[in-house]
Amino acid sequence: MATRRDLLKLALATGGGTLAARRAAAQNYEYTRFLCPPDDRPRDLDDMPPSPPARPFAVPLFKPPVMQPVADPKRNFLPPPNPAAHQRYEEFRPQKFYEIHEREFRWAFHSDPPYAGGTWVWGFQDGVGKSPPSSPGPTYLARYGEPVMVRRYNSLPTVGHSEVRFALPSTTSHLHNGHTASESDGNPQDWIDSGEFWDHHYGNFPAAFDPREKLTTLWYHDHRLDFTAANVYAGLFGFYFLFDEDDTGDETTGWRLPSGDYDVAFVLEDMRFDVDEAGHARMVFENFNTDGMIGDRMTVNRIITPYLQVEPRKYRLRILNGGPSRFYQLFLRASRKVGGTDRVNFTVITGDGNFLPEPVVAESLFMSVAQRYDVILDFSAYKPGDHLYLHNLLEQINGRGPSGRMLDTTDEESLLMRFDVVAGNREDPSRIPDFFRPLPSYDLDQVRRERTWVFDYDGGLWTINGKVMEPNRIDAGIDQGSFEIWNFRNGGNDWSHPIHSHFSEFIILEVNGKPFEGRFIQDKDGEEMSIGEYLGRPPEARRPIRAFYGGARRDVATLLPDDELKVIMRWPDFLGKHVMHCHNVVHEDHAMMVRWDIMEPGKGFSGSKQARDVYGPNGPLPEPFPDPRPESKPHLEIRPRNPAIEEG
Repeated sequence: MATRRDLLKLALATGGGTLAARRAAAQNYEYTRFLCPPDDRPRDLDDMPPSPPARPFAVPLFKPPVMQPVADPKRNFLPPPNPAAHQRYEEFRPQKFYEIHEREFRWAFHSDPPYAGGTWVWGFQDGVGKSPPSSPGPTYLARYGEPVMVRRYNSLPTVGHSEVRFALPSTTSHLHNGHTASESDGNPQDWIDSGEFWDHHYGNFPAAFDPREKLTTLWYHDHRLDFTAANVYAGLFGFYFLFDEDDTGDETTGWRLPSGDYDVAFVLEDMRFDVDEAGHARMVFENFNTDGMIGDRMTVNRIITPYLQVEPRKYRLRILNGGPSRFYQLFLRASRKVGGTDRVNFTVITGDGNFLPEPVVAESLFMSVAQRYDVILDFSAYKPGDHLYLHNLLEQINGRGPSGRMLDTTDEESLLMRFDVVAGNREDPSRIPDFFRPLPSYDLDQVRRERTWVFDYDGGLWTINGKVMEPNRIDAGIDQGSFEIWNFRNGGNDWSHPIHSHFSEFIILEVNGKPFEGRFIQDKDGEEMSIGEYLGRPPEARRPIRAFYGGARRDVATLLPDDELKVIMRWPDFLGKHVMHCHNVVHEDHAMMVRWDIMEPGKGFSGSKQARDVYGPNGPLPEPFPDPRPESKPHLEIRPRNPAIEEG
């Protein structure tokens, strides 16, 4: 009888690790029945030893540096980028060039021992070299109409030499929610190893040139096939903001949203630590647990339970659930009652990466993995010395999803961060508009195909339509520019899945068989409320919803047990391969992901086909763009080889 441990031994002996084990097992259902964590490995939060203690609110929130462009691309980019490797390069010639390095370094999650000595992590460093490496990495401040080129170097130690032992120093980088061509998307197949680089071309234009398709808060993160969870947990992620003539980044122009020092982004991560032989804190990642990774230390921008000093004025907070597996329901409480209550509502302006048509007031925010919400918090009613506390009250004891029960606000485990009100010296010129921009339109008569995707669990592996990820199998051939209806169905009643499809956002048509009109927003309990009733009313006069769950337009479909969503999407502007997957990234790695390809109009298909039967000498289509240089496969740029790899 084969066991998971037997399969792993075989794979390690052949140099393939868990990847080879999973691939081998996927070919034989008899093997998949035994792919589950060994009996002695923990599955629930309470089964694992606790992390070392750390005082809450002892360390300020870390704010990532701003990414700086290189001054002289002709001198810094050697060899220069190859236009032939990028779709529509001449049309969207880069106006700024960036160089970024993936590095290993020590990071202090807290000032108390054993954290104070620094924990080995991975992160990013601006190639200009003005800031030390960090995790989250530097924040890109990009603008629509200003294409950029990012050269990303894998400067991590080679396999076997890294201090971070649970991850793989072989990387990709996906700009989550970006309207990005396949060759720059950070596809899980397109990895580079230590000493190599990859060029990412970001056109920074809205899908189909429709201004209603514009985005705002994006993030970049590793997407290496089978190692996304481990590599992101190690620290490979950061923010990417897009601005335009409305959302200008200047609170005196356009929509006049809070900007500069008053525009703060943070990523929520729950983590677990132990102590290494030298007495330093060490990240714990449970490779054998396929359910998902749950930690007992709440971090915000990789600081354990930090504080942030705020002035009595409006702030824009960009909140990201960075995973790997925990869902959140966020509440804000004040140390002093204002207006007879200590509860503080959120004014939500975005859902995932796009602006809502109108602001929405919510008592709490329900966030599955990878969701982002931009909210406006107005601290003007509070005095210096007041505190406000951000809590997560959603209970989750294992990686399968939330239990559905709520924690008490007095529980220390619910605390995420504290806002400390201090004296302000400047006026507040910022505003909250009554209206942002309408939703993109769609025409059901233009729908080319309808597909159904069932997300389930089989023999220790997470499946889509009964299959595990196979990167050379195309599970949907999509006609470029077409509309399709996709049905996302949770096949289980004991787990939850945040489903993300690359390249294109979607608009919800139905939730559990009930029509979901574009003028509605949705709360956690499935209630619908017309946001038209808010028109012309100030935020304080708008009836708040209990838990904001997302607008009609999203890039993450949150499937709670037995849920089904019907959505509509389109795929304009580019060709090439992309993926859809569960963003509980442990589920993604084991192996809840499919490949789909955007194809020339009229060349799409239903069902699954092997790539070799679609492209090249055996298929009806030529080799897909962008791989014009087969001699450099699987990389898209000719680059110097790493001597250490060649010698090895």
